[in-house]
Amino acid sequence: MKKQIIMVLCSVLGICTVHGQSRDLKLSKAFIQQNLSDAAQQIKVLANEIPKEKFPKTFENNKQVFSSSSWWCSGFYPGTLWYLYEGTQDHELLQNVEEKLPYLEKEKYNKGTHDLGFMLFCSFGNGLRLTGDSVKYKDVLVTGTASLSSRFNETTKTIRSWDHKPWHYPVIIDNMMNLELLTQVSKMTGNNRYYDLAVAHAETTLKNHFRKDYSSYHVIDYDVNTGKVIEKKTHQGAFDESA
Repeated sequence: MKKQIIMVLCSVLGICTVHGQSRDLKLSKAFIQQNLSDAAQQIKVLANEIPKEKFPKTFENNKQVFSSSSWWCSGFYPGTLWYLYEGTQDHELLQNVEEKLPYLEKEKYNKGTHDLGFMLFCSFGNGLRLTGDSVKYKDVLVTGTASLSSRFNETTKTIRSWDHKPWHYPVIIDNMMNLELLTQVSKMTGNNRYYDLAVAHAETTLKNHFRKDYSSYHVIDYDVNTGKVIEKKTHQGAFDESA
């Protein structure tokens, strides 16, 4: 049993012992390509199960659960299709993602969420990167960036995360991952305001979100009138000081 445990640990750590000598295991291109190909086949199975206007979400009570385009993870499925297309050049995946994007496009007008980076940059951003078709994808990103920037507050110097109570002006650490949309569209358009908003949000986050041990609070709730911190919370963790 002890030997089996050691072998499992070695495999996880990427270390193998041969004739008493240890060596590092390296991923081969063939191994990676095979996994990409397998994933491409698997996502085709998923694609055949999704209603045309819906997006995959989860599996509960032996049933698949789908979301609308307004769910914060809606851009992950088309983003995954793009990445697998990039890795396999399987044109069926390209067809799948192009059929799904029209049902997501309307979220470029959504000013009620901070997650437009997840929703639009994973999907339309990768579309622009891989095809270079600015006519098809750039306007969605530019309009979406304008919608996202509308949530920036000059007093708090942050982009608001949630609109619901009991929060006053909540900003969650996750919001940092949506800033890429602002910085990249700033490069595309030459509009420095988007870059400046991203930097301001990041600097405020750096100032207020982190503990002395560099772990992060989940939510900082601000006073919108003064910009001062009201509370430092962990909404989806064990307790407020939990990392």
